[in-house]
Amino acid sequence: MIDVDHQISTVDRRVGSRTLPAGEARTMTISRVYDTPAGDLWDACTNPERISRWFLPVSGDLREGGRYALEGNASGTIERCEPPHRVDATWEYGGQTSWIEIRLTPEAGDRTRFSLEHIANVADEVWAEYGPGAVGVGWEQGLVGLTLHLDGSDAIPDREAGVAWQVSDEGREFARQSSALWAEASIAAGADAAEARAAAARTTDFYTGEPAA
Repeated sequence: MIDVDHQISTVDRRVGSRTLPAGEARTMTISRVYDTPAGDLWDACTNPERISRWFLPVSGDLREGGRYALEGNASGTIERCEPPHRVDATWEYGGQTSWIEIRLTPEAGDRTRFSLEHIANVADEVWAEYGPGAVGVGWEQGLVGLTLHLDGSDAIPDREAGVAWQVSDEGREFARQSSALWAEASIAAGADAAEARAAAARTTDFYTGEPAA
């Protein structure tokens, strides 16, 4: 379905932190440049009909101050919306609230950089167990759908097809490579190398169902 090595190599990953009123939060940022203008990428990321073709069915009031809900997943409030460049929203899932910030930045050649920062008050024990890949791998899997959609493939038309790909040999290899690179991003941000790679092994196990070595 995709060239795993190419998809992995086109994504930038960063791990950091941010101080919120509630305390220190961890940040995971994923970005990639797409061969489409900002207006088209904005529509792909905010038009409910198009979102459902590459991510999940979405309902609600998709404008600043409105509430959204992704079918079987997160919901939240759109806190800031500045077409065609910026969306900030809460990400409410499993009784926990975190935040996402999406930025679309025009680049040369009528291309656009998509960047998503996920900001979360992650418990230290959860971070030690899984590291940033627990969130990062999931977002990368979402970007596979966006990539195919913008290429005109729409090769993941529903959740069942997406799940089938994730458990395929190709999907597992994608998760392994993504998890390993999130560990390297964590190390670049100052994490202990051995601990970061051990956490990545557990994240890989989670996404692939294969025991960590």
